[in-house]
Amino acid sequence: MKIKRALISVYNKEGIVELARALAGVEILSSGGTARLLRENKIPVIDVSEYTGSSEMMDGRVKTLHPKIHGGILADRSNPRHAEEAEKNNIKLIDLVVINLYPFEQTINSGAGLAEIIEQIDIGGPAIVRGAAKNYNHVAVVCRPDDYQKIIDEFKAAGKISQKTREELAMTAWEQISHYDAVIEEYFRTVFSKNGYPDYLNITFRKKQDLRYGENPHQTAAFYMDDYYQEPSITTARQLQGKLLSYNNILDGNSALELLKEFDEEPTAVVVKHNNPSGVASHESITEAYRLARSVDPEAAFGGVTAVNRNVDEFLAEEIASKFLEIVIAPSYSEKALKILSKKKNLRVLTIEGINRKRSPYRKYRSVVGGLLVQDANVILHDNKFNVVTRRKPTEDEIKAMKYAWKVCKYVKSNSIVYARPTRVVGIGAGQMKRVDAARLGAMIASDFGFDLKGCAMASDAFFPFRDGIDAAAAKGITTVIQPGGSIRDAEVIAAADEHNLAMVFTGVRHFRH
Repeated sequence: MKIKRALISVYNKEGIVELARALAGVEILSSGGTARLLRENKIPVIDVSEYTGSSEMMDGRVKTLHPKIHGGILADRSNPRHAEEAEKNNIKLIDLVVINLYPFEQTINSGAGLAEIIEQIDIGGPAIVRGAAKNYNHVAVVCRPDDYQKIIDEFKAAGKISQKTREELAMTAWEQISHYDAVIEEYFRTVFSKNGYPDYLNITFRKKQDLRYGENPHQTAAFYMDDYYQEPSITTARQLQGKLLSYNNILDGNSALELLKEFDEEPTAVVVKHNNPSGVASHESITEAYRLARSVDPEAAFGGVTAVNRNVDEFLAEEIASKFLEIVIAPSYSEKALKILSKKKNLRVLTIEGINRKRSPYRKYRSVVGGLLVQDANVILHDNKFNVVTRRKPTEDEIKAMKYAWKVCKYVKSNSIVYARPTRVVGIGAGQMKRVDAARLGAMIASDFGFDLKGCAMASDAFFPFRDGIDAAAAKGITTVIQPGGSIRDAEVIAAADEHNLAMVFTGVRHFRH
């Protein structure tokens, strides 16, 4: 399939002159600004309007929508009837299509008004790209400047584009069109206030990077990002050093970051292992906050992920470098800190701007075999809507401790129990089938590392189905409990709290995390 004729019409002019110049001897059809640019660079061009006999109209909305264009692209070269009809209608066959689309997505993100955004919905471009991709056996379609060099190299070598390359280019074209249409639909869903769950879920994510491996080394994985989500997140992280990220690194880093966002007003450090927090602490010194967070369970912290919401200086860097960690996340690092951390060559050092910014509502996606679950993210906390259900009311410090425990509990795998003081966690029980076992596990971890639960608050992600969890907590010296409430045995659980002179509040909000 020799390239004799090409249609070149691009919005993004990057590299197009070099490509067109390399196509020596190829007849080039073009239009608008692309044709002007090529002429200015002494490259022979035939205007699309001259070829079709139809001038552009309606402010450029109609220019390439013509049988002579689409027929030249869609004609099946192996079908004699197509060849006869092309000749009968003076249709010239087009072997190469170089086209990219109006910048609809960029226009949205620029803050433009609706009228301007509508004008950036490309009509002719997607139709041409789709047609060329459909006819990939005979036509090469190029949508991205990144692919120009491949075309130049193959054309110079043989004057044609290989079947394999045409297949790859067609796949890229379909990806581009699908993404383009999904973005348009998503935008107008907000314009028309259609905020429910659509009958067909058309989501589009851009690949940020391939990962070292998946959940296990024998699994492959890649990391995709939602360009629509503009808040600071693990997708906006910049890696300053260390090995390529793995699937588990992304999950743990995301969990650490999202928990950290609950503590935007106070210097706080979070340590996460296997997608569960193993330690959280706040202190006026971020270095001390990190020490305290790590001390909750120093064994679990080994090989974990830490995130802090203040600048990492040389003192904190020394603490971080003193133990084995997979990842550290922070809003910024001093030059001295980066020099210290650079000695740990495998340590992944990530920075995220705006790490303390409050999050906006968003949707969460989770796959099951053959399907996808979609839900609103759990961004609420309701820590200001406590309902005291016991005879004894909590003190000021007890309220602070309960709020601290409640924030952390939201990010622990269910069933979960968190023990805390006003500025730090002292024990976490995660992922147990029975709530009482989660309470025992959290208490055991606290005891193993020398923490006394006397005077602590206990948070539970869901209600206590029986009084045994309250009895176990009281035996350890817990004085306050925060939980959603809602059990058919709430009266029995409240009575148990009163027997032990505990203060207990109901939030009315559950924080299951599966």
